[in-house]
Amino acid sequence: MDKLFGTDGIRGLANEYPMTSEMAMKVGRAVAYFFNRKEKGSPKIIIGKDTRISGYMLEYALVSGICSMGADAYLAGVLPTPGIAYITASTDADAGIVISASHNPFYDNGIKIFKRDGFKLSDEKEAEIEKILLSDEISSISRNTRMTGGVYRIDDAGQNYIDFLLSKVPENFCQGLKIIIDCSNGATYKVAPELFVRLGAEVETLFNNPDGKNINENCGSENTSELKKIVLERRADIGLAFDGDGDRLIAVDEEGNIITGDQILAICAKSMKKKDQLKSNTVVSTVMSNMGLGIALEDMGIKHIKAKVGDRYVLESMIHSGAVLGGEDSGHMIFLDHQTTGDGILTALKLIEALKNDSKPLSEHIKIMNVFPQVLINVEVKNKPDISSVPQITEAIKAVEKNLEEKGRVLVRYSGTQPLCRVMIEGPTRKITEKYCQEIADKIKEQIG
Repeated sequence: MDKLFGTDGIRGLANEYPMTSEMAMKVGRAVAYFFNRKEKGSPKIIIGKDTRISGYMLEYALVSGICSMGADAYLAGVLPTPGIAYITASTDADAGIVISASHNPFYDNGIKIFKRDGFKLSDEKEAEIEKILLSDEISSISRNTRMTGGVYRIDDAGQNYIDFLLSKVPENFCQGLKIIIDCSNGATYKVAPELFVRLGAEVETLFNNPDGKNINENCGSENTSELKKIVLERRADIGLAFDGDGDRLIAVDEEGNIITGDQILAICAKSMKKKDQLKSNTVVSTVMSNMGLGIALEDMGIKHIKAKVGDRYVLESMIHSGAVLGGEDSGHMIFLDHQTTGDGILTALKLIEALKNDSKPLSEHIKIMNVFPQVLINVEVKNKPDISSVPQITEAIKAVEKNLEEKGRVLVRYSGTQPLCRVMIEGPTRKITEKYCQEIADKIKEQIG
């Protein structure tokens, strides 16, 4: 049987294995069993979700499993993933569960699990839970049929999360700024507009009318075309695009330039170093980061560590190195002095803080980093053999690497959440980069597509 947990929890097509109500109930039971603290009575488990229509189905199934083990389920409703992490850590809960497939289309869904301290599970802890699920061990665990758990709603979860974010910046922090927000018809659709209005900004909100099926649809951090258009039309200072579960941010400057996660990292690193807030003088990114980020950090005298792809691996490297700033080019940023996981809204506040400190528009700040032309092609695959075991693919990769020499790089990896092989190439020009990327992608499609 295939492994359940990928790079960000369990994910797949809603109503198909493993994202079925039956599996969600098993996950609920396994989580309740795994995090049970007998000396403190019934385990307390927080559940939050994004706006996908399948979220209700999976939520009720999780609740059923949790309660069947004598644990209590606390429903936070629609809330960004980092909001659930915060609520879990601040309410002495035993665990937090988020029902979301992040930036994926509405027909996908997923389950992410947080520990009581607000951090995601390690690979080892996920493997333990997965063993319980796949071995059907949970079915043999004795239950007290007279002591099922209860279900409670956390009506002020959104306000508590907003108050947490407000505590990170001064009052009227965004006074005088015109901000356009793209909520991706997702989990930020209520909290993000309210937060920035309360901070004194002039706010216009896009894609904040979720219907269960329009999450991430031609909007959000994966598609900023409409945001760019409105920023230019309204002559706004900045545009902020979140993804479906609110843990990512991609920005648009006042000139309509798209600001990637790597650029945000560089801008925030400079700002934090200037204020002596960049502990260990280190920034952690991933192997997918643009070459320009490494050069920019080197020019600033900042140590740069590259982790495996996945926010958990970024976090592990941050903790190991003592870094407080890390992230991915996708816009998933971790500010470890403030939050336990990626937080798109917090990232927006930190980016705005950098702008305010230097009193320069965002278009000036992005000059800190030269972005190398980068092309990414996702190839659908039928299976995921070790890349090195397919000679036709490895030969194509070696040929491109030889041609690029020191003027670029090649990275080929499988998606941890979808049946895709990602081909990423950076090169000296867009034309050359696209050509080489397509050559490798075609070879992958031919062999395993």
